[in-house]
Amino acid sequence: MLRLGLLLAVVGADAPCVSGPRVGQRPGPYSFVMCTGPERGKTHCYICEAADRPVVIVFARSTGDGLGKLAAKLDAALATHKAAELRSWVTLLAEDQSKADAGVLAWSKKHALRNVPAGVFEDVEGPPAYRIHKDADVTVLFSVKQKVVANQAFRAGELTDAKIAAVLADLGKILPKK
Repeated sequence: MLRLGLLLAVVGADAPCVSGPRVGQRPGPYSFVMCTGPERGKTHCYICEAADRPVVIVFARSTGDGLGKLAAKLDAALATHKAAELRSWVTLLAEDQSKADAGVLAWSKKHALRNVPAGVFEDVEGPPAYRIHKDADVTVLFSVKQKVVANQAFRAGELTDAKIAAVLADLGKILPKK
């Protein structure tokens, strides 16, 4: 019986992390306090202004280098796909924006983010309608025309360069076909 329990624990650890709205669902509006950009210090809802545009929503519980690399690549994608009106932002999940603000700002500067704003949603569980899994360190949602078309989630330490490349491959699902 002990072996079966250990086997299930090992298999469960290898299973992909599932977090956030599923493909086909609508990402609901939520506001969070901005740590970067012109809205710094204000509560803002990017979903509300995105409308039918292609968006990449990133939820994170920590600001590690993997997240920084992903955000930097999304930052470049926003510049490359300006005509498509691609939008992206990073929402950190933390108890208190005022305590996280300086760290988020420093992280954003370290990774030279110019186009991807970052802020804090003041609840480690995330917006209730999003159902961010407690084990998900990073959840990435791709949405267009107010529908999620791709969703990837990663536990702490799982966001490697190869997985970042796989995440970025999903941009093709929301950008207009040429």
